[in-house]
Amino acid sequence: MADFIEKVYNPLLTECGFVPYNGNKKFNPAGNCWKLSPEVGEGYYWTYCQNNLFDIRIHDFYFHQDKIMDFDLPESLNIAYYESISGEELSPYRRLRPGCIKTFCGGKPYRIMVHKNIPVRSVCIEVLPTYYDAYIHKMYPYPGFDMHKAFGQIDQTKSFPKMELLLAQVKNFAGNGIAANLFYESKVTEALSLITSLSSAKVNRHNTGISPRDTEHIRNVTAYIDNHYALDSSLNQLAKIACMSATKLKYSFKEYNGSTITKYIQQKRIGQAKILLANSDLAIGQAAKAVGYNSASRFSELFFQYTGMQPREFKQTSQKR
Repeated sequence: MADFIEKVYNPLLTECGFVPYNGNKKFNPAGNCWKLSPEVGEGYYWTYCQNNLFDIRIHDFYFHQDKIMDFDLPESLNIAYYESISGEELSPYRRLRPGCIKTFCGGKPYRIMVHKNIPVRSVCIEVLPTYYDAYIHKMYPYPGFDMHKAFGQIDQTKSFPKMELLLAQVKNFAGNGIAANLFYESKVTEALSLITSLSSAKVNRHNTGISPRDTEHIRNVTAYIDNHYALDSSLNQLAKIACMSATKLKYSFKEYNGSTITKYIQQKRIGQAKILLANSDLAIGQAAKAVGYNSASRFSELFFQYTGMQPREFKQTSQKR
């Protein structure tokens, strides 16, 4: 069942200083756990593979020194969410950012630099050709659909709460045996469904009747929200920035971003709150105020809505070492 992991990841993990760890109490026993050697760093790397169809990987470690990692992976499609990371992709160069959905395709060299002493906390689903070509395309033969392109359209998405929730459920699942097999397979299928849905929505949004000029205005106001999400910006203020009426802004913003302004701001705030709770000593109320919520109860309500966890539970789980 774990042939792919044994052939591909075991040598990579060994090279990076990980050793097999049988004392795992942190992650699901259905998978295999590796522990980073103390002289190299601290933390764990968990893997689960099902019938060479897909694998799931959970990262929770940091290195004592900057580390360059070389991946020479066979053909595959990967989607991950990073709660915490600091580093760069080296081919081509691009910063690795926390708080967003990351996708990449195997079948080509992949090099990254991970910065020292910053935790790498992420969940990744990797789907192999035997699943997305031999199975998915055979069962659901939609002409013209390209799974590789769909994954590519999702890369660096900062507003994908359904996928974040799914990956959090994968990370926290405690079942074993056949229950684990069925659960993980169902989540991989659900993840592919979410990717294809969001990809189709992106294509449809790019084919809207919004004029190029209005599109540029929506990009400007979206960038403004990205930088000022913690402020209580009124609709009229945003409309002035967008150089359009409030009614037109609401319609155009949803057409372009696939979300209302209110939900977009909520997602930005909760995403930043997750980073603060996972990587700082801020109390729940302090984190809530930092992202724009004076009401702790409202913050907790929205946090649960977008993550499936209460802020305190998320903080304890994320900072558990």
